[in-house]
Amino acid sequence: MYRLRFHALTLAALLLAANSASGEQGKSGSILVDNAWSRATAQGVDIGVGYLTIKNDGDTADRLVSVNTPVAEKAEIHQTQMLDGKMEMRPVPHGIPIPAKSTVVLEPAGYHLMLMGLKAPLQKGSTFDASLAFEHAGTVDVTFRVEGMGASAPETPGK
Repeated sequence: MYRLRFHALTLAALLLAANSASGEQGKSGSILVDNAWSRATAQGVDIGVGYLTIKNDGDTADRLVSVNTPVAEKAEIHQTQMLDGKMEMRPVPHGIPIPAKSTVVLEPAGYHLMLMGLKAPLQKGSTFDASLAFEHAGTVDVTFRVEGMGASAPETPGK
């Protein structure tokens, strides 16, 4: 009996660790947010970024409408895109549509979160919390992992 309990607890711990390693952050309604990450910032730099993956398992479209984090005075949803032969970054004041049964990735050179007025530099290896507000699903709380300054994607756990 003891051995069975030990194996069950070990399996539960492994599943929890795998879930944490995947970066899964939060769920509200049909919206699942995971893989939240950011880049480290240099001393004196007061602007940071946030990236993540949003999956909508529902039959109804939703929309990411705002973000809030205690590490910055202001957070906005932005998009970088090619316009007239040059890359431009602009705020997305009406949010990001999240179609039903789809996944939207916020990543470098696309949709992303701008963190303005950072209260302290973001340091590699640290984390910070944020709340994402969705039109239908409500609020999803997430924890961002801070990667290196030049990161173009989050590091794979275990590598």
